[in-house]
Amino acid sequence: MRLPMADGTLDDMSESPAAVVPALPTPAAAGVSRPRRTGWRLVAHWTGILSLMLAAGFAGYVAWLLWGTGLSTQRSQDHLRQDWQSVVNTKPRATAPKLAPLGSRYAEIQVPSIGLDMMVVQGTDYPDLKLGPGHYVDTANPWDDTGRVGIAGHRTTYLHPFFSLDHIHAGDTITLRTEYGTFDYRVNRDPFVVPESGSGFVLDQTVQPTLVLTTCNPKYSSYQRLIVTAVRVDAQGVVGNG
Repeated sequence: MRLPMADGTLDDMSESPAAVVPALPTPAAAGVSRPRRTGWRLVAHWTGILSLMLAAGFAGYVAWLLWGTGLSTQRSQDHLRQDWQSVVNTKPRATAPKLAPLGSRYAEIQVPSIGLDMMVVQGTDYPDLKLGPGHYVDTANPWDDTGRVGIAGHRTTYLHPFFSLDHIHAGDTITLRTEYGTFDYRVNRDPFVVPESGSGFVLDQTVQPTLVLTTCNPKYSSYQRLIVTAVRVDAQGVVGNG
């Protein structure tokens, strides 16, 4: 085999078996040892690895909160919807229970302007809101002649049912479908924000049949509450001003 040399001539290596490049001695053979990480270098090395592990764990936790929790909520919603159409399409029941069991199916909420269509459960404790939007047990029911229906929902976790609540506007329609009838509401003002402390006044009962939706604000925080209010309507129009 002929290889080009630096001066442009060719060297026939096949004819020069003695022209073999000697192997360089390894550090160990030369009596040189590899430097070891000691002291602060070792500490910095493992601190960096630990920091990366913590960052990866935190990122995984955030991903689970924002998306993973929705998987369990979706399963719960699918279960709550079983046989729902056949229930609401039959003749509404004449009487309703005073208090449905916590976590049980309560109603279906539909808000076309933000594409919301989910099952509402009874209760607003943490286990209840993991299943979907929840009805405040101390507020009125949609089929009552007076009072305010209160419904809360997560905004960024557990399928974030009220994520786009701030996109609702005055005049939008909200429908609650129940085993005791279907009830339409008209939003009577644009959404507004109140501090978390003292926000309970939005659940005060009204003479007319009304509705209030509540969620955390701003997104990914909870020191405020975003509020939407609406009044129930019938064939003649708005029942009251709330």
